[in-house]
Amino acid sequence: MRWGIVRDLFLAACLFLAPGLAVAEDVALEYAVKATCLYKFAPFSEWPDGVLGPAGVPLRLCVAGQDPFGPVLERALKDQQIAGRAIDLVRLGAADRTAGCAIMFIGADGKAAHAAIDGLRGAPVLTVTDGKADPTARGIINFVLVEGRVRFEIDAHEATRSGLTISSKLLAIALGERPH
Repeated sequence: MRWGIVRDLFLAACLFLAPGLAVAEDVALEYAVKATCLYKFAPFSEWPDGVLGPAGVPLRLCVAGQDPFGPVLERALKDQQIAGRAIDLVRLGAADRTAGCAIMFIGADGKAAHAAIDGLRGAPVLTVTDGKADPTARGIINFVLVEGRVRFEIDAHEATRSGLTISSKLLAIALGERPH
């Protein structure tokens, strides 16, 4: 499949599969798109053997700290599966390396965001941040707004350091690899 088609399909899925977007306000629309993209990163990511548990065990998607999604994330995850795994949404007061999260959205800014990212460094957790909250605190994947559209950057070096492999297809549609 051509990279342009993969990119277009991924971005279209993030935008058009988020429920209720036509009537959402701009900020609500932005977070509905981010909520949908958040779980769609999983099929393009590989964790080390044994990290996700045996087949059929749900994939844990965690939101640590401030939650900008509200009920939009539950609606986006409803009835979704990743490689035959249900998705369990877990909300944490703070990032926790031992929480068993495969994907963790860090919804903090300032010192709290930096501490969360530093605390998860090297752990097999796909960390996702929102550059809007704190442009200096970036997870492996970082959402950014470009000309009013939700896009993302990927730190492939940090993914490798955490034992994760990010698909070349996802890397190809990211804004570019961030320097480390």
